[in-house]
Amino acid sequence: MRRTDLTLQDHRDLLALCDRLADAARAQTLRHFRAPGLTAETKLATGFDPVTVADRAAEAAIREILAAERPDDAILGEEYGPSPGTSGLQWVLDPIDGTRAYISGTTTWGVLIALADADGPFLGVIDQPYTQERFVGGLGVAELHGPRGTVALQARGTTALDQAILFSTFPEIGTAKERTAFQRVSQACKLTRYGMDCYAYALLAAGHIDLVIEAGLNSYDICAPIAVIEAAGGIVTDWQGGPAHDGGQVLAAANGPLHDAALKMLQSPS
Repeated sequence: MRRTDLTLQDHRDLLALCDRLADAARAQTLRHFRAPGLTAETKLATGFDPVTVADRAAEAAIREILAAERPDDAILGEEYGPSPGTSGLQWVLDPIDGTRAYISGTTTWGVLIALADADGPFLGVIDQPYTQERFVGGLGVAELHGPRGTVALQARGTTALDQAILFSTFPEIGTAKERTAFQRVSQACKLTRYGMDCYAYALLAAGHIDLVIEAGLNSYDICAPIAVIEAAGGIVTDWQGGPAHDGGQVLAAANGPLHDAALKMLQSPS
């Protein structure tokens, strides 16, 4: 099955299901966020790649619903890996994108839920449980549901790099070569900010910033943001201008001209 095989009723059902999945994950993450005594394990033998009880509980809650309602769909989740399916559709899950932020008590983390076919993600949710903001994109929807009600998502029209706001998560982005390329774009932009995790992509879709550039991502880090940003009129590719849904290098831009300008600078030999 591909997205083109879905009926209008399928669209409605899938959007409603995404809300239930996000609600289930929201309940689990809020139970532990800023709770006294919250601890994190590291997934790495050396270094620090944290995971908490909340990461695992949130993904388990999503998977339980999918097992009951979409048993033929495949699943790829950060904490529990891949599960095969037969429908041609795959759910891509990051139960807490930004676990470092989560354990630090900041609110740039979020729950990422995406639905993809062979061509990549076409429905995505970026949910920030603590601020009660849910960014939804795909199947004809581009909306933020939050404390101010429902607001349409629309990426900005900034086309000049010297007027653009650039976000990323880590200043020490990628390899030395990737950092050099990133710095070329950063120095050309009006403003660069770090430490934003998935919330950066949500802000781009909502029209508050213009660019997100990252490297070293996994599929579950970027599939939901792709769907949300594309629904809002933005563009997400890798640093070669190709599909980004498998992870790696990511360039997200509010519009085509700005994307082209940033891409050219990322690819510059000097």
